[in-house]
Amino acid sequence: MSVALGARRLAAAHWALLAVLALFLLVAAFVFDDYHVLWGDMDNQRAIGNAALDYLAGDGERAFNQLLFYHDRYYGAVLEAPLALIARIVGLSEGQDVSLGRRLLLHLFFLGGGAFCYLLVLRLFNSRPLALIAMVLFLLHPRIYAHSFFDSKDTSFLAAFMIALYLVHRAFRRDTLGAFLLCGVGVGLLVNIRIMGLVLLAAVLALRALDLALAGSAEERRRVLLTMTAFALTATLTYYASLPGLWTDPFTRFTDLVRTLNSHPYTTSSNVFRGVDLYGRDGVPWDYVPVWIGITTPPATLLLAVVGTVSLAWRGFRRPRDVLRNETWRMGMMLLAVPVVTVAAIVVLESNVYNNWRHLYFLYAPVPLFGAFGIHWMASSHDRFRRWFKGVGVYALTGTGLAVAIVSMVHIHPYHAHYFTSLVDRSTPGGVESWHNDWRTNLGHILKESNRTSITIGNNPVRKDRLFGFVYPFVCSHLKLSGIHSIQVYASTVACAVDPETYVDGIRNKMTTTEPLVRSFFDIYREGRNLFYVREKCGADDVSRRFILHVFPVDTGDLHSSRRQYGFDNYDTRLWRTAVRFGETCVAFARLPDYPISHIRTGYSSDEDPLWEAMLWFNGQEPLTPPDYAEARRKAVAGELLARSFYDVYLVGRALTYLRDECADEDVAPRFFLHIVPDDVGNLPRHRREHGFENLDFVFTGSGARSGGSCVAVVPLPDYPIASIRTGQYDETGALWSVEFALPDGQ
Repeated sequence: MSVALGARRLAAAHWALLAVLALFLLVAAFVFDDYHVLWGDMDNQRAIGNAALDYLAGDGERAFNQLLFYHDRYYGAVLEAPLALIARIVGLSEGQDVSLGRRLLLHLFFLGGGAFCYLLVLRLFNSRPLALIAMVLFLLHPRIYAHSFFDSKDTSFLAAFMIALYLVHRAFRRDTLGAFLLCGVGVGLLVNIRIMGLVLLAAVLALRALDLALAGSAEERRRVLLTMTAFALTATLTYYASLPGLWTDPFTRFTDLVRTLNSHPYTTSSNVFRGVDLYGRDGVPWDYVPVWIGITTPPATLLLAVVGTVSLAWRGFRRPRDVLRNETWRMGMMLLAVPVVTVAAIVVLESNVYNNWRHLYFLYAPVPLFGAFGIHWMASSHDRFRRWFKGVGVYALTGTGLAVAIVSMVHIHPYHAHYFTSLVDRSTPGGVESWHNDWRTNLGHILKESNRTSITIGNNPVRKDRLFGFVYPFVCSHLKLSGIHSIQVYASTVACAVDPETYVDGIRNKMTTTEPLVRSFFDIYREGRNLFYVREKCGADDVSRRFILHVFPVDTGDLHSSRRQYGFDNYDTRLWRTAVRFGETCVAFARLPDYPISHIRTGYSSDEDPLWEAMLWFNGQEPLTPPDYAEARRKAVAGELLARSFYDVYLVGRALTYLRDECADEDVAPRFFLHIVPDDVGNLPRHRREHGFENLDFVFTGSGARSGGSCVAVVPLPDYPIASIRTGQYDETGALWSVEFALPDGQ
């Protein structure tokens, strides 16, 4: 009976909150199938959520290794494990059913964040209308609303951040040990979802340290110190207990996690800002995050947030005691410090931020709260605004602004993730929606227009009756092909697709008049900043292995700071993410950075060793062409002979020239190995230092030329001092011939 009475009282007290949530749930029931759970999200459920459940169920070693070495191990299982558990309990299988259920659950969690936004504003200002406005501001950001259906990282962290903010305010207002223990659990789980939660952990400790400094008695200092210590320990233990990857060698693992705050290892995404592609550069400009927030947030929300920020700063300047003693205004100043400190740290540490500002969606949590401060200030705290607006006017203007945002969302549904405000030229937006929700529409159009019942993208069939995740895009916007289907938002093409048969035939036709840079397991061509991999006889396994792409710049200063210790940019990926297989032909592409390139190592790898490998040599930006036979032979004979063997090896400038006078097809078919031992192993890329030599293996096609019965190949050498060189040819049986030599003094 008491439970029923409590529920009735809750409904009576917060009927407006429940009504708004019910409205959002009703809308979600109609639109959730318009979105698309894709690669990274489903990978996380399988690799993190299921692995955590298996580990807890006793499947120790395999599951633990998955949690320890998965590339997105930086994200905990606090959300992924419950999502995977619900799928198992309900009996959802992989594919469409899991995708649909996952969308609803993720959106429910997002709505929960909105509910806690309401409760926090209600605690701050004791105003239900103001709390409702703040909640709607939180829920009606077009880009974030779209991501709430398919992004378990960024929008879920935003929702968790809002819940944690509520617990923080509750702890400081109650100022009890129990409240701070609960707050510690909330913040610990927040850090589990994303390591960036350390920002809020630091903010709470800073405020509690301020309370300790202002304590007026020894008893008060003991109480503050007790709650501060309890909060820190609870947050730490909660984080540790909820992340099995820390259970062995916690200090090293945690250090590795924190390092990702500054240098996330996956930096292959294009990053357009102010018309400039920041691809592969150190950090971002100081205004990158503020500008992206400004041009993708509805103007009404932005205006209210600016007013609230000004009111907070003004009150802090005029009444600093409020910042120290008043919980509402002190909470406001903490909210102001979080984005300022975060953005400043990103600029100073040259951190990786890409795909617009989605990694920092948690910074949107203070925005509706700033809006609430702004409305409160205009409607009740300033005589002039009180006379002008009489309170109701402020709410009416806010409602009008929200209505404009809703109209914009309806207009571009379901492509809210492409939303830009009217403050910018929306016909040429400078960013892309990184989760590619538009693939589904494009692929559906292709299936509808074609006579086939399915197509295969990489290794994945896409059927007319089940268009769901795991589909990777094939690039067509840079190709002048017929039959392209495109999606436009604000008169700007945001995505395009082409029938696989048209795509494959178009690539093959473009390459018939071009010699490949390398003929190997895949023939590799170059067009502009793209490499194309073409294989005529291609099986499913040929597009399922890890794809190696290591780009070595002329100047390592062009690398991001996180990659300089290795000496190259690592663009490894799964080839089927960019591959189209039609019939027996596979076509894949890779995009190159725009800095001058020394050479590229590419190929396939297994868990242990490369399955095939190719070296592409560049002269700055342009690839080196195969040498002119007569010129290369003349220079070799005039150069210095280093070794006589199956091939004679000469030193010509800073390159090795391989010369064989009686040369048959079988003499150029095997791979050449070239192992460079430096005087100082510190000159090697970090991944090669344990081996003690640089591996510059190559194939004759990309580096050699033939004339009559003889052949010649030219391979550049690195510019560091070399102790010795070992080279030769090999096949699956081992070395066919080899020589080892040192360079002349001074080389």
